Amino acid sequence: MEVQTKAMGTVSIVEKQIIELEHGFYGFEQYHSFALIDAEQKPFIWVQSLENPELAFLVIDPFIFRPDYEIDVDDSLLEPLEIQSPSDVLVFVLLTVPSDGSPITANLQGPLIINKKNNKALQAILVDPRWQTKHDLVAEISAKRGS
Repeated sequence: MEVQTKAMGTVSIVEKQIIELEHGFYGFEQYHSFALIDAEQKPFIWVQSLENPELAFLVIDPFIFRPDYEIDVDDSLLEPLEIQSPSDVLVFVLLTVPSDGSPITANLQGPLIINKKNNKALQAILVDPRWQTKHDLVAEISAKRGS
């Protein structure tokens, strides 16, 4: 399947790359179908809307830079995803890349949770005060490495 993307022009995807967010992302509730597409720079991934080629989110696995990251979400919120095992779950956090050169930030308060068995997904909102919407990605990676 050919998909028009915001960042990479037209790309080919397969069915297993498509995820469905019943309620969309916060602020973009009208869009439900997205494709996970590897970005040119690893370990980043594009979450590209299949309904609007101009809508895409850059995401990363939060455990790469925050091994202490914890997601405490009420089970009832996760029921629509039909998760049967923790190994079925993928977690990503959305990144903000400001055009003015200020720090790239990760939204650890609003993770994207995906059941990789059925490709159902949702954006959760965490109430844990450790997780904010703007964690400086470079500072977090430097702190992890002890630099």
